[in-house]
Amino acid sequence: MASLTTDTIYALSSGQVPAGIAVVRVSGSMVALIAKAILGSLPAPRKAVLTNFRNSGGTIIDRGLALYFPSPDSFTGEDCLEFHCHGSRAVVNELQRALAENGNARQAYAGEFTQRAFRNGKIDLVEAEGLADLLSAETEMQRRLAMQQASGEASDTYKDWAFRLTRYRALLEAELDFADEADVPGSVSAQIFPQLEDLVQSIGSHIEASASGALIRDGYHIVIAGKPNAGKSSLLNALAKRDIAIVSEQAGTTRDVLSVDLDLDGFMVHISDTAGLRQTDDSIEKEGVRRAINSIDEADLVILLRDAREAQGYADIPILKPTIRVANKLDLPDTTVETGEIGLSVRTGMGFDSLTKRITESIQLSTTSVIRPTAVRQRQVDLLRKTKVAIGLALTEDRDSLEIIAEHLRQAGSFLGRLTGSVDTEDLLDVIFSEFCIGK
Repeated sequence: MASLTTDTIYALSSGQVPAGIAVVRVSGSMVALIAKAILGSLPAPRKAVLTNFRNSGGTIIDRGLALYFPSPDSFTGEDCLEFHCHGSRAVVNELQRALAENGNARQAYAGEFTQRAFRNGKIDLVEAEGLADLLSAETEMQRRLAMQQASGEASDTYKDWAFRLTRYRALLEAELDFADEADVPGSVSAQIFPQLEDLVQSIGSHIEASASGALIRDGYHIVIAGKPNAGKSSLLNALAKRDIAIVSEQAGTTRDVLSVDLDLDGFMVHISDTAGLRQTDDSIEKEGVRRAINSIDEADLVILLRDAREAQGYADIPILKPTIRVANKLDLPDTTVETGEIGLSVRTGMGFDSLTKRITESIQLSTTSVIRPTAVRQRQVDLLRKTKVAIGLALTEDRDSLEIIAEHLRQAGSFLGRLTGSVDTEDLLDVIFSEFCIGK
């Protein structure tokens, strides 16, 4: 992103037009000039003003609300102005043309408003990533997790850890520099090692919880597996409540992995239908079976389906993932349900509630550790692991090597700084902020 932070920028921030209302946001040093040119005067701070919007020729573009947020008390930390107008393409296009003509403003890049908020100290990188996740959240649990990040709860934890590391380093360096002073006892360094051990445990628990956070953010992957004609495609269609897969009495209809995303009790769930598991000489079907087995290996949960009329109806392959065994086609005669199975008829809906309940319980069991802020992105997890390793090296170092111990702690603090963006982040900015839509 070739962001020029001295430019005044504008963008439609309320989504695609046409719409009932459109919000055009402006940020930068030319806001006051733009307000006088288009509105006639600069509105009072943080008070909505109903007024006419005019172009450079004095023609009224629209009549709507204007809101002014002076620096530094704005989202970006710069002077900001919002135009709330009617959401037609003609109005929005003419308003943006007036902004470019009257204030020498330019169209914002994707994520540029948020990047300026970061550069001006309004948010840190973890909060920015949380905001990106909040904008893309599709389920209630994704929203909750993103809010933990965007609101600064996770950042507060990381900043506290960084403060503690800085304090421990200061104590070590004080002992190094002033060992002969009476007010710097030689036992100071020994006092910090139990606290470092506690810190390592806290970071380790945080990293473990990140797996659950990733499941919520990225989605819980469920694979429907079984022999041909067990009803896998019918079950996928029933869960999706629409026709995703072709259903046929002919065995081997599904040759590839078919997937659908669902909101299940607030969780994002990716459900995949796979080829029937059996020995075959058909090269295409054989590839489908291979892909099915790969999908099972990557799943968080497997729904293993059998025809309830077949006593040995399960596919004979080892499955090491959490599994729900389901006997399908109970609407037909001569069926049996074994202990531990869920009896189901996709055709009539019998047992469907029991299956969805079991799926929800499995998801909740996998995400029970997400009761506090946690890392959810691989970048965050990687830096936390490096922090933990650096502190671990400090703990295993010879206790007389205070300079080396202090250096390990400095490195640990640097990793935490990269996490929040307080140090060495320039190469990350383009990647992080490019995830945002234009106008945010």
